[in-house]
Amino acid sequence: MLSINQFHQLIRLELDKALASATVAAKRAHETATDSESIAKSKYETFGLEASYLAHGQSVRVAQCQADIRAFEAMFTRLNSNSIIESKGTKEPKVELGRLVLLMDENGKNQYLFVGPGAGGLKIAYEHDSIMVVTLESPLGITMANKRQGDDFSLNVAGNKREYEIIEVK
Repeated sequence: MLSINQFHQLIRLELDKALASATVAAKRAHETATDSESIAKSKYETFGLEASYLAHGQSVRVAQCQADIRAFEAMFTRLNSNSIIESKGTKEPKVELGRLVLLMDENGKNQYLFVGPGAGGLKIAYEHDSIMVVTLESPLGITMANKRQGDDFSLNVAGNKREYEIIEVK
């Protein structure tokens, strides 16, 4: 499996891609909002106003991507300096920030999750697997926080109750 440094590189690559995409979209939206063609010629023309709302939203997205990068960098620096302090004794590591979790649903389908400080829903491709970032603030993160390998839990997803087992926590 991946080392923490390899995973750091993969996630940083995906975060950088998200930032680049958001930056391009923000630039386009700003250019559209400030273009002379966007100036309203009557009180009924709202294209310029709508373009300025879009430009603002895109700039917020850029700021969020930058904040996600800073949060992940800080987390990985902390993890590297602590060498991911492992639990001593017989207890397995618990689901917490910086952990890679392998879940199995009631149908036997496995899913890798990485508990991160932000960028929830971001997917990282690794070999034949996809690792999805979840935060401890998400419904899934809240439900599985502090659980350990072998623990079961259920979660309501779109009105349907789903059962999960934690297969591994790294």
